[in-house]
Amino acid sequence: MLSFRARLTTIIISMVALSVIASGLLMLKTFKENHIHVLEDTLEREMRLIAAQMDWKSGSDEELADYYYEHIRQLQELMDNRVTLIKEDGTVLADSDFNVREMDNHHYREEVLSALENGIGKSTRSSDTLNQNMLYVAIPVTNTANDETYVLRLAISLEEVEQSISSLTAVLVVGLIILFVIAALISYRIALGLTKPLEKITQVAKRIKNMDYRARVEVKKNDEIGELGHAINAMADSLQIQMGRIRQNENHLQSVLSNMINGIVMMDASGSILIMNERAEQILGISAAKLIGRHYREMKQQYELSQLIVEGYESRRHIHEEVTFYYPEERLLELNLVPIYQGNSSDFGGILLVLQDVSAIRRLERMRSEFVANVSHELKTPIAAVKGFAETLLGGAVKDEETSKAFLQIIYDESERLNRLIGDILELSKIESRRVPLMLSPIEIKEFMTNTFAILEVSANRKHIDFQLSSPEELYMEGDEDRLRQIFVNLLSNAIAYTPEGGKVEVDITVTELDMIRISISDTGIGIPEKDLPRIFERFYRVDKARSRGSGGTGLGLSIVKHLVELHKGTITVESKVGQGTTFTLELPQIH
Repeated sequence: MLSFRARLTTIIISMVALSVIASGLLMLKTFKENHIHVLEDTLEREMRLIAAQMDWKSGSDEELADYYYEHIRQLQELMDNRVTLIKEDGTVLADSDFNVREMDNHHYREEVLSALENGIGKSTRSSDTLNQNMLYVAIPVTNTANDETYVLRLAISLEEVEQSISSLTAVLVVGLIILFVIAALISYRIALGLTKPLEKITQVAKRIKNMDYRARVEVKKNDEIGELGHAINAMADSLQIQMGRIRQNENHLQSVLSNMINGIVMMDASGSILIMNERAEQILGISAAKLIGRHYREMKQQYELSQLIVEGYESRRHIHEEVTFYYPEERLLELNLVPIYQGNSSDFGGILLVLQDVSAIRRLERMRSEFVANVSHELKTPIAAVKGFAETLLGGAVKDEETSKAFLQIIYDESERLNRLIGDILELSKIESRRVPLMLSPIEIKEFMTNTFAILEVSANRKHIDFQLSSPEELYMEGDEDRLRQIFVNLLSNAIAYTPEGGKVEVDITVTELDMIRISISDTGIGIPEKDLPRIFERFYRVDKARSRGSGGTGLGLSIVKHLVELHKGTITVESKVGQGTTFTLELPQIH
């Protein structure tokens, strides 16, 4: 396809070429007609002069033919033109170039008829006798000797005229070619001046169409094309500002959607999905790329969700439900379907589906209820014991010194247990509510663990338990020494409590690839069943309830440990095999 510049140049050159050719043809035609008119006028004057000076005679046609032939021959030599004398009936009396006896009747020749009818006849045609184009001019003349009307005709060859026309044509062709080349160059220059700015404007418009809003037209003139360039630049400025605002709003919206803890799915009035954020992808277990632009039925979710969406489209009202999902994992979801209307109008625009995972909330509510129940149960046991033994003493047992002393000891032990339980509950409450300020300081791990071992050395020696510590030198971490002591005393106390006599408790300290301090506390105790491992950090959860109470445990120790480790930005895990022992592994950040 030709470019606009090529098309414009072609049009201009074509118009110039047509104009030049038409001018040349008109010039040639005008030159030829004028030349012939001059010859016609010249021949007419010559014939009238001949007619005026002619010496007319009467006689037979043969006599007249011989007579006029001599005169015509003399005239032909003087004028160098063919002279013919024709009678009114078309009989040729004399001809300067041919024998009249061999010539046909000229009555119906165009110039003869016109001369007899109009007083003068003119004709241009090919001569049958001379085989060349001739110009014929004829006028009627009267033979004064016998009053007969003749036609005097002069003929001149147009060969010279045609040669002049040919020469002129050659000159004109050369001149027209030169003129055409000059016109073509000028036309191309004009087209270039017109199209080059337009091509630049077109290129800028294409860049703007391809969302390159920084493209601008370089305006050099203040003509119409310059005004068009200014208009394009103004449009690009406006588009750049508007698109910048749109992109900023899109980024804000995308940031909000990406960081929302709730899943968002927006559908239009026909049910096609328009927006789906990352959280919705996680909850529904399907990629947004596969659903955007498709109908909501292609989500292929469970029946309850599909029915709720259908109900939302039918009722066009807010719907709130809680539904249990089993894919991609079991969870409880709170669903809100909100109808969307266009602006302030009543035109229905679609449905906004908000998905909130309330599994953790419901689990926390259940744990809170269980905690209250467990606390009530744990508090009720020592209180009931204190009350029972106190009632027994009041009933008369106080008189028996030995019995009263035993009952009072039990009351004291249960009150101590109750005091520990209340203290642990308050401690756990403060830790969970983040109301425990950590007094951070650098701690040398090996020295710290040695001092901790010393605190529990008496309990370990009582059961002949071997304490072992493996730790590198000069290894520091930042933490609250009292709280860390609480963590390790609790873990080591449990290890001693659940390890049979003659067992071993080992502490191994290393540094991980992620520059964390890993502390492993292993024992050779009774171990923990695999089914209980996921729950041992829950409040009041006991693997062996009878033994835990017998050892004075409250069931809150490991829960306190876990929260304190997390306050130090660490993690704690457990591995255990029944009859072989248990290993608690802590990872805490180190400092250099």
